[in-house]
Amino acid sequence: MKNFVPAFQNYIKNERNLSENSVMAYVRDINQFADFVQSKGSLFHSPERMDYTFARSYLKFLELKNLSKKSLARKISSCRIFFRYLLREGKIKLNPFEQLLTPKLSRRLPSFLYPEEVFKLIKTVDIRKKGGARDLAIIELIYASGMRVGEIAKLKLDDIDLANGEILVHGKGDKERIVLIGSKAVAAIKSYIVERKKLGINEKILFLGRRGTRLTSRSVERMIKKHAIKSGITKKVTPHTLRHSFASHLLGGGADLKIVQELLGHSSLSTTQIYTHITKEKLKSIYDSTHPRAKA
Repeated sequence: MKNFVPAFQNYIKNERNLSENSVMAYVRDINQFADFVQSKGSLFHSPERMDYTFARSYLKFLELKNLSKKSLARKISSCRIFFRYLLREGKIKLNPFEQLLTPKLSRRLPSFLYPEEVFKLIKTVDIRKKGGARDLAIIELIYASGMRVGEIAKLKLDDIDLANGEILVHGKGDKERIVLIGSKAVAAIKSYIVERKKLGINEKILFLGRRGTRLTSRSVERMIKKHAIKSGITKKVTPHTLRHSFASHLLGGGADLKIVQELLGHSSLSTTQIYTHITKEKLKSIYDSTHPRAKA
């Protein structure tokens, strides 16, 4: 069974252009499935011998591990994609996981900040302090563009066009997209670049740490958390919170869902649609607090 894993890894990495983290997650899930197959004896070592009943037995095996619904669904999805690959390569004649149903996941609404909370966070950043100009540029950029924290961390100087307010983003699976940024983000980035030049470091990556080395995603997360606590915002604030805020504020302002999908880099429109629920929740909150016949 494990003999097929290297070729599958090459397929999802080079043909499907999945990110390194996604590739490793798939490989980890398939290796776990291969261990389960091995425990069942030599009868099932060939994927041709596996049927729907065998797939069900693996689902039951996972359920006994008390995994979260999300983890369980991901592991079954990994197997489904692995067997689709084997089917494509002519190694099997049917995919035993194709019709296997997993527990339905409840979609949680992503956390977000209201505009006044974002402005409060921004005002907290002191650009007079060391690293302040950089921190402000990062926060303004995430809120202005909806970029992922990993995309921010690997952003290069050559990718930004401040004159036109555009940035070339290298997203998941090396997919490229253009995002737009407003005047506030442009001004913050320009100020940071002036400070950056004082370091005298020849580095293509835009955002650097105190020692002039590349800033990691974890460092960005810690930075935003620090400023959020300082601002007095009680919610948990992460780079993803700002990304969610960007999307919900655009949709709340009347932006087209397809445009927001493009800016976020979502491959599926259904992924973007969750943000429409946020705007509905805000509308309900405003209605309940302001309409005379809605007040308790």
